[in-house]
Amino acid sequence: MSSPQIVWLRRDLRMADQPALHAAAQAGPVIPVFVLDQDRASDHAYGGASLVWLHYSLESLGRSFGSRRWKIVLRKGDAPQILASIADEVGASCIHAMRHYEPWWKEAEDELRDALGEDRKLCLYDGNYLLPPGSVTTGSGDPYKIYTPFSKAMLEVMPPRDVLGEPETISSPETWPESDELSDWDLLPTKPDWAGGIRDFWEFGEAAAHDRLDWWTDEVADYDEGRNLPSKDITSRLSPHLHWGEISPAQVWHKLKDKRNDGWKTYAKEIIWRDYAQNVIDQFPDYPRESYRDYDERTLWRNPNAGHLIEEDLKCWQRGMTGYPIVDAGMRQLWQTGWMHNRVRMICASFLVKHLLIDWRFGEQWYWDCLVDADYGNNGVNWQWISGTGVDSNMFSRIMAPLTQSEKFDAADYIREYVPELEGLSDDNIHDPPDDKRGDYPVKMIGHKEARERALEAYRASKS
Repeated sequence: MSSPQIVWLRRDLRMADQPALHAAAQAGPVIPVFVLDQDRASDHAYGGASLVWLHYSLESLGRSFGSRRWKIVLRKGDAPQILASIADEVGASCIHAMRHYEPWWKEAEDELRDALGEDRKLCLYDGNYLLPPGSVTTGSGDPYKIYTPFSKAMLEVMPPRDVLGEPETISSPETWPESDELSDWDLLPTKPDWAGGIRDFWEFGEAAAHDRLDWWTDEVADYDEGRNLPSKDITSRLSPHLHWGEISPAQVWHKLKDKRNDGWKTYAKEIIWRDYAQNVIDQFPDYPRESYRDYDERTLWRNPNAGHLIEEDLKCWQRGMTGYPIVDAGMRQLWQTGWMHNRVRMICASFLVKHLLIDWRFGEQWYWDCLVDADYGNNGVNWQWISGTGVDSNMFSRIMAPLTQSEKFDAADYIREYVPELEGLSDDNIHDPPDDKRGDYPVKMIGHKEARERALEAYRASKS
């Protein structure tokens, strides 16, 4: 009998189009292993909402494996040490894994390679992005830093690779290593159980991802016109499924590529943005922590750690109590569902950094903890774009007007859903309620004109 093959699972929780699993199944009996290694990522360990999704995604994949009399070995701790130990225990000749590009996973892959020594191999496979980072370069051979030329270069080499089906046959080892019970990890909150909204909003796992993609195939034609309307179910909502690897971007691309309409063309660029963000992280591993523009950030930001009132401002934003209904609707949707519509993500992020002058890193960390699709690349790149501090970003002096955005993109349904204390107001009043009609809803933390003038003054001071 061939020696066992270990498949190291991370955020690639699917059976179809999983090159590591496919290669392992062809080589011998397969032992899938997921190691929860929270310490390694430091301040970017899985946040609370991510742990909820992880629980249900592992549970779903476990059921799929169980239908083949197969299972996932669950362990907790230092991933390279645990994987090397299991390889020694079962006599595995190779550990197969999908390649991940976050700096802590690159480090873990190097450590595992060293721990395995010369007798065992670590085989890495690409497939979590359309193309591996660095695959498209400028005319001089350098990686792209700016999205628009990157996107054009990507479109020239699309479509991505062909997709793989599920392995036709998978053999099990004669004996299985010991495994933790998923319930023992306590990934789900209990007192209080704040994850109810996440469970109600989402279906988890590979089958759910493909169900959503099947639905989206018929709806993508409306995407170009409707993608900015937060009250409408017009976006794909595939982001958490892609983030956790329950579906691959190649599967999405090939499913939709024959839809020759404006909706698909626009959506294709959104998938490419995901690759772009990962290319930025590959060049600048600390991008979600460090700014890359020549600002004096000591004069630009009001630091919540430096004063009680500024800390309270941050908490009001986090809780959806800013007095701007569109901002508060977004922040409450984030807390309740683990997700926020992309247009509203930008509005809320802009409000934090430009109306409140709070360092974008506080916002990045809050989104990281609350989002079920909290992606190291996407989250960091998006925050730096909106704050004007990244290698490719909006100018800081371009300041979103929340009321204008609200009136343009929400017919009041979104606000009524997530800010129920305003649901009785008319469409004319709900975007900017008069003070005498607010009831228990807070007044604005700061007026838009005052906030804009303050932000521009801080911007000028940071450049002098």
